[in-house]
Amino acid sequence: MPHSFSADSDAPVDTMWALVARPSRWPEWAPHVRGAWGLGFPEIEAGRCGAARLLWIVPVPASISAKTPGRSWTWRVGPMTLDHLVEPRGTGSRITMTMSAPGPLDAVLGVTYGPVVRTLVRRLARVAGER
Repeated sequence: MPHSFSADSDAPVDTMWALVARPSRWPEWAPHVRGAWGLGFPEIEAGRCGAARLLWIVPVPASISAKTPGRSWTWRVGPMTLDHLVEPRGTGSRITMTMSAPGPLDAVLGVTYGPVVRTLVRRLARVAGER
């Protein structure tokens, strides 16, 4: 069962999109992600494969499976699938991240990484609003 987390921001959609779709900007709101390569530049690109560097050391294989420019994108990081959706919300925006994993790993992911994603979504909304 997918696990979704959303947060609203005063930031316009294009500001939110730039933060979530440009790997070079990920460390601004996701301090455990220290970089990425092979996923597209300056924005992620559907069909690209590469890696995200987590915790300053660990490279995790990643692939971008879908992208709707300015709106959403999906990637697979290790065994997890993570969808990012940016929507207009009044004069601001809403970011939603939905994560899932196969079989029993999904429940473990929800309990262990779910709170992290919830915090990241809130942080992203706050950081976007400060730009």
